[in-house]
Amino acid sequence: MYLVAGLGNPGNRYEMTRHNIGFHTIDYIADELGVKIKKLKYKALYGEGEINGEKVLLIKPQTFMNNSGESIIDFVNFFKVPVENVIIISDDISLDAGRIRIRGKGSAGGHNGLKSIIYHLNSDQFPRVRIGVGAPQHEDYELADFVLGRFTKDEIPVLEEAIIKADKAVKEIIARGYESAMNKYNRK
Repeated sequence: MYLVAGLGNPGNRYEMTRHNIGFHTIDYIADELGVKIKKLKYKALYGEGEINGEKVLLIKPQTFMNNSGESIIDFVNFFKVPVENVIIISDDISLDAGRIRIRGKGSAGGHNGLKSIIYHLNSDQFPRVRIGVGAPQHEDYELADFVLGRFTKDEIPVLEEAIIKADKAVKEIIARGYESAMNKYNRK
């Protein structure tokens, strides 16, 4: 079994913000699989599907970004999901908008949602798919305002393509492992 969680913040106020690219990716994956993300459990909306013959839980934590780990750990414990089968999808300001980067393990890289998950799982040994949302153009721009800002019209098509790539990367991780996904999708 795999757990695929897209990170974001709940509520209409955060809809279409850079920080919610993980939620949008989960919605896309769910649509592709014909899965409804409507069940509520462990402070998350979720649905169940299958990818490459494996049962998959698609999760959108409703705890707000900084507490994402609270929801993830409850799913991991209840469904007995191995940590290495937890795949996290998040935004990344250090990547140009539309680029994706897969990692099999590692630090949070300053991302508070990943920090929370690493803390609650007591491990950083899980794959993650990070989607570039770009960085503020001015150094005096408040980072929180940027990631909680909405996508521009020009960014939307680029990020829609990134969501499609992230969906394929998740499927590749499940089918052939994160190293195969890194080889395919970590190119410039």
